Amino acid sequence: MPLTPGSFCWFELGTTDADGAKAFYGPLFGWSPVDIPMGHDAGAYTIFKLDGGDTGAAYPLTKEQRSMGVPPNWLAYVAVTNVEEMVKRARTLGATILQDALEVPGQGRLAVLQDPTGAVLALWQASGHTGVGVSDVPGTACWVELSSPDQEQAAQFYAQLFGWGIDTGKSTNPDASGDYLHIQHDGKFVGGIVPASARDANTPPHWLIYFKVADCAAATTQALGLGAQAYVQNMSIGKDGVISVLADPQGAVFALHQAN
Repeated sequence: MPLTPGSFCWFELGTTDADGAKAFYGPLFGWSPVDIPMGHDAGAYTIFKLDGGDTGAAYPLTKEQRSMGVPPNWLAYVAVTNVEEMVKRARTLGATILQDALEVPGQGRLAVLQDPTGAVLALWQASGHTGVGVSDVPGTACWVELSSPDQEQAAQFYAQLFGWGIDTGKSTNPDASGDYLHIQHDGKFVGGIVPASARDANTPPHWLIYFKVADCAAATTQALGLGAQAYVQNMSIGKDGVISVLADPQGAVFALHQAN
């Protein structure tokens, strides 16, 4: 069943070591990899499965991407009804289009944009592949968070592009400068935008994907044992649980979240 337009619908890892990524994420999240050959010596597109459903994917970065300095990274996709129309709207709102509308035969259409503050996000118009097939269990993406040098500009851009509600706290109170902003879609809080004061100015703008875990401390220890690097370890976020921010052995950054 397709997710509604404006939903985070897919999560994709670009990596320099596909086998290493499978060896890392498989034990950590209980994912089973299914490789789909891409042809032309491009390697395989790996679908990660959990409980019979798709949770995300991985692919080897191309020579062109590496030559352009694209690092290993996790990319979030947002569901749209018409990629071409959304690309036009994004351009009008000040985005840079990194990948224009592209057909994935039998699966859907995609585009990749860089928002006016520098963060990269993808669009997905589903046909054969509608996106994630399992959620709300350990090993699935549960939150997506934007780190931007201009929180207000970013919030305005995405609100206009996707119709997201942007709220302070988990309420509909008016926005206040310097607060953590929550992204609301379909009546649910699905992500956030950190205030500029809370981010490292030396870190490029980016979207950070959080994966649900039952025990953050145990998952963090396991990730470190598998070769991860920790930026934040087992930090309490009050009533909302515990988080860790990690880089996998190839350098792609992601986060863990344990709910209270």
